[in-house]
Amino acid sequence: MKKLILAAAFAAAAVTSALAEDIKIGVTPGPHAQIMEKVKEVAAKKGLNIQILEFSDYVVPNQALADGELQANSFQHKPYLDNQVADRKYDLISVAQTVNFPMGIYSKKVKNLADLKQGATVAIPNDPTNGGRALLILADQGLIKVNAAKGLKIGPADVTENPKKIEFAELDAAQLPRSLDDVDASVINTNYAMEAGLNPKTDPIAKEGEKAPYINIIAVKAKDKDAAWLKTLIESYHSDAVKDFVNTQFKGAVIAAW
Repeated sequence: MKKLILAAAFAAAAVTSALAEDIKIGVTPGPHAQIMEKVKEVAAKKGLNIQILEFSDYVVPNQALADGELQANSFQHKPYLDNQVADRKYDLISVAQTVNFPMGIYSKKVKNLADLKQGATVAIPNDPTNGGRALLILADQGLIKVNAAKGLKIGPADVTENPKKIEFAELDAAQLPRSLDDVDASVINTNYAMEAGLNPKTDPIAKEGEKAPYINIIAVKAKDKDAAWLKTLIESYHSDAVKDFVNTQFKGAVIAAW
């Protein structure tokens, strides 16, 4: 009997091993990496082994995915992916929503946007979609007006009214927290704000609402949209365990979007 039980156990282990699959997922440091570590735990129980690779900017993860160095990435919102696909002709698609990071305006010089002086310098991300997102927040706050016909794809040249003659400093998104000593205000993505030790709930002098276009996503190559491992990955990410982790770990600074 004991031999039969051991044989059955070995057989079950062999089946599990045969079903197990290894994938590589690209993320940015901070919340995306932390959340993916929790996803990795859940996925492992389903036979999916995830290797997490961290990238320090927003450009390389899509290139790595397109080149086949990754099977998926999880760091960007759909407007950013759409812009990358249009510019670089990547055959990449969004397959699931993940979390939302409401963007914030931070400052060491003023406590209220109304206190910005004439000719103040405001730093924004230098990539088109996040830069446009930053300008839309400033427009929502009444500091500027932008060309509504451009939709989400706007830059400083699309500012139609600028009463305070604000100067826009376009910087790499990861460098924006470091700019706070040199500019009057900086519009910073939440993941980079948190990585720099800022509190996205209490430190911003203004922030955007929970806008659906900027919910983050999982991206894959179009050819993998029906892959079995992808179904497991999405199920693992959208699990109660991951949602509980997001709610507990980030206390509202990062919002589960499923």
